[in-house]
Amino acid sequence: MARTARPRRTSAGDTRRRLSQNFLTDPAAARRVVRLAGIGPGDLVVEVGTGEGAITRFLVPAAGRVIAYELDPRLADRLAARHRDRPLRVVCADFTRARPPREPFAVVGNIPYARTAGIVRWCLAAPGLTRATLVTQLEYARKRAGAYGRWSRLTVLTWPEWSWSLAGRIGRDRFRPVPRVDAGILVLHRRARPLVAPERRAAYRRLVELGFGGVGGSLGASLRRAHPARRVASALRAARVAPDAPVGAVSPDQWLTVFHALDG
Repeated sequence: MARTARPRRTSAGDTRRRLSQNFLTDPAAARRVVRLAGIGPGDLVVEVGTGEGAITRFLVPAAGRVIAYELDPRLADRLAARHRDRPLRVVCADFTRARPPREPFAVVGNIPYARTAGIVRWCLAAPGLTRATLVTQLEYARKRAGAYGRWSRLTVLTWPEWSWSLAGRIGRDRFRPVPRVDAGILVLHRRARPLVAPERRAAYRRLVELGFGGVGGSLGASLRRAHPARRVASALRAARVAPDAPVGAVSPDQWLTVFHALDG
């Protein structure tokens, strides 16, 4: 088992706070996460934030191989000992600094809430990643999946290559220590066929940055800074977007319609 240098001795409580650890304690919830991940016997899975192994327990029998990342040396040792005869490699290191596998793989994990942004960035940048099933703060999952009828810049930017969905909710009482908020099961799935051709992705990103970078929040006003007003109005009509619609209220699919109308 690979590991980083051991930190100075601290109490378990100090380590949990330092590493933003909230352990999933409900076996039914852990089993549901693995089921939603759609893992099969031939799959390579990278688990991030194994903690006490609640998800690992169901992940190892379901997958072909599992690489488990855990920053706490004590927990990493226990996990490796518990599964020593199974196809599991435990790595005591920072997941976000690891090189992605060269072959297709999936990511599953009850991730530290404080590290969510960095972990999601790693996933989106990994060339071989096919899907990621992440237990995050419920609010984060809702915002990324458009659950409030509003869409984040990151979701819109990555939509041609990735779908984002909120696949479930886990009550805060299913974790120890009990966090302040419930959790959501966020699923990212790489599209088999991108919705924007590779040679036009940079143009799509520029359009999204233009839209989200405007003053006043109106998509139409933002786009008119770089495109003729008549063409913008026509593109918005084609996408069924109101002329004064706020940027965040425009769905990713509507963004694609606007892009194709203006890019033609």
